[in-house]
Amino acid sequence: MDLVLFLTVVLIFGIGLSFLYSATYQYSSMQGAFYLHNFLLRQIIWFALGLLIGAIIIKVHYQKWLELAYPLYGLSLILLAMVLCLGQVRFGAQRWISFGSLTFQPSEFSKLVIILTLARYLGQRKASPSQGKVLAASFSLVLLPFILIVKQPDLGTALTLIAVVLVVVYAWGARLWTLALIFAACALSSPFLWQMLKDYQKRRILVFINPDMDPLGAGYTIIQSKIAIGSGGVWGKGWLAGTQNQLNFLPERHTDFIFSVVGEEWGVIGAIFLLILYLVLFWRAFSIAQGSSNLSGRLLACGIIALLGFQIVINIAMTMGFVPVVGLPLPLISYGGSSLLTTMISIALLLNIGMRS
Repeated sequence: MDLVLFLTVVLIFGIGLSFLYSATYQYSSMQGAFYLHNFLLRQIIWFALGLLIGAIIIKVHYQKWLELAYPLYGLSLILLAMVLCLGQVRFGAQRWISFGSLTFQPSEFSKLVIILTLARYLGQRKASPSQGKVLAASFSLVLLPFILIVKQPDLGTALTLIAVVLVVVYAWGARLWTLALIFAACALSSPFLWQMLKDYQKRRILVFINPDMDPLGAGYTIIQSKIAIGSGGVWGKGWLAGTQNQLNFLPERHTDFIFSVVGEEWGVIGAIFLLILYLVLFWRAFSIAQGSSNLSGRLLACGIIALLGFQIVINIAMTMGFVPVVGLPLPLISYGGSSLLTTMISIALLLNIGMRS
């Protein structure tokens, strides 16, 4: 097993726990110490469950998991449809299914299933000059989950699916100019996509262009996030000493905007250290992808790299105001059971591929 990859994941999670503690520390003063410990305990339980499931995944050859791709794809569509009918509504979005006290986000599960499905489908076909039908089928596999996720609405996860399919088909052998044409067609269709967006999503995009247009509404979080990161300076203000964080100026700081806490408390040096850890993770992941002699395994690894890489880049860029707010968690750092479990399963599949190259 690739111990460097595994230990890097454990280290990033440990750092994430410290920032989760800091981000939820003030909640305990308002609602009691149990509220604080509840966040940490839930995150640790999800991580432990991820380790357990990961051990099972590593034990079985990844080709066996690829054989389950189509049934899992069907299951993910059923779950996504259930969300629209029976899902729990939070913050104007219907993305969660509740089983008693357990809340599950099927769109997180679907991201990994789509990677498995694409890897199986394309792994059984060789790239050729007449690849139009294969590419059309690949994008069709993503289209229905994409529509169901956009309806929730969950624009961040939907955009992640686009990034994943583009990377996987490119790794398979699709010509670059073909992908450029597809990307151009998506760009040209943006006026139609704009009409499909909810009002709050449109406000987020407009606020990205001009954050001062609604400084106390849609622009409040990103303004506070940029203040937090900027105020951290080079060395940061110290753990539990970030004013934007501890004085409750920064919303959603334990989930989508936890990198703002990193920037405020650890500064540029701490943020760079975290990025270096992510780079080590991707270095090992790329090595696994390159070392795989099986096309399906290589495509599966590339899809996981695209999944994690897109989330990291967009989340960090979002907190600094470089892209609109789309609601993507920072892998292994942000609070959230579904996201953490999906990330741990992804890492387990990478380890599995590396062990059986």
